[in-house]
Amino acid sequence: MTPPDASKAAPKRGAAGIAPAVSSRLEVLKKRRDFLRASRARRQATGNFVLQARKRDPGEAPHDVIRIGYTCSKKVGGAVQRNRAKRRLRTAAGFVLPAHGRQGWDYVLIGRANATTDAPMTEIQTDLRRALRRIHEPGS
Repeated sequence: MTPPDASKAAPKRGAAGIAPAVSSRLEVLKKRRDFLRASRARRQATGNFVLQARKRDPGEAPHDVIRIGYTCSKKVGGAVQRNRAKRRLRTAAGFVLPAHGRQGWDYVLIGRANATTDAPMTEIQTDLRRALRRIHEPGS
């Protein structure tokens, strides 16, 4: 429910007193066919995870959103380890993708055994920035 005086409120401002530059939305991939399409597109492996990415076709989904999916196989471990790995990937993606991802793209992060759950969060975020830069390089 919207408060009655919400229309009069000023827009949210960042620490420097200016509006945030990034306004892209993140949506979660849920359908198997979206994961399969991403698996046939570009990929970039890091020490902590694998990133798959693909540019969506026109008319496929809204182009003002970034869609992201997460997956971990049983190689990562039991349910507790897989859920922890996916939680860490979600956190890293929440920080990195709004600034470094591209609208109109689908990304899938795949957790790795003995890496995703143990690596420092800053390292996972750095790996994600590097992987996105490599995915979006001209000529790739």
